[in-house]
Amino acid sequence: MSTLSIENISMRFDLPGGGHVQALKDVTLELQSGELLSVLGPSGCGKTTLLNILAGFLAPTEGRIMLDDHQVKGPDAERGMVFQQGALFEWMSVRDNVSFGPRMAGRSKADYTDSVNHLLEVVGLKDFKDKAVYELSGGMQQRVALARCLANDPDVILMDEPLGALDALTREKMQGLVLKLWKETGKTIILITHSVEEALLLGERLLVMAPRPGRIHKEYRLPFADEGVGKDLREVKKNPEFGQKREEILSMIWDMEEEIMGRTEETA
Repeated sequence: MSTLSIENISMRFDLPGGGHVQALKDVTLELQSGELLSVLGPSGCGKTTLLNILAGFLAPTEGRIMLDDHQVKGPDAERGMVFQQGALFEWMSVRDNVSFGPRMAGRSKADYTDSVNHLLEVVGLKDFKDKAVYELSGGMQQRVALARCLANDPDVILMDEPLGALDALTREKMQGLVLKLWKETGKTIILITHSVEEALLLGERLLVMAPRPGRIHKEYRLPFADEGVGKDLREVKKNPEFGQKREEILSMIWDMEEEIMGRTEETA
């Protein structure tokens, strides 16, 4: 069982001309193995900054990230990242993209072939394994990105708006796939999104962050992710509680945006 601890994380960016931007302030959170956390909030609340610190791409100004008994100090295969754009090798085949991590880790072809083929079947790309990535649709490319991440067998999967560029129907199918993979693999998943509906559907825990400085404003524990596994997500959205929570969070974020606009007008 892996415990991910975010301990009093603050992040300040110093500006070239003097002054600074406080992107995050005293963010503290603990996730147990297998939890699915969605994070949303208005622009400038530090969602992506927090994810980049968790990935090891940024070192926080204060605080630390602990995974089990060791501190996160840089990128590592124990934490996998799925970006908004797949960041794939477009000239390679689907199979070569998915097997890239195991190959770079020095594993033999015989050791990883079965697991790669299984992942391609799970994400619905078994018949496309020899296609070049550039031949695939956006939704298919994100399936490749998910399979490539899982091929490294990370303890924690970090997802930065992975479905944001997809059309509505493809996005809904991919949301169902994320829930399926979450249940089947037991991985800890942290997903950043700008969509309130997506955050409600995919987060058994949901954080709403407030900006300037970025901090946790409110946390929810929700039943919709469990309810949505293997089901029509449109049926989940019909739950009266889903609609109530959606309106509550939308109003919360709208109020934050209004406050930000007011501050901007005062300093203009």
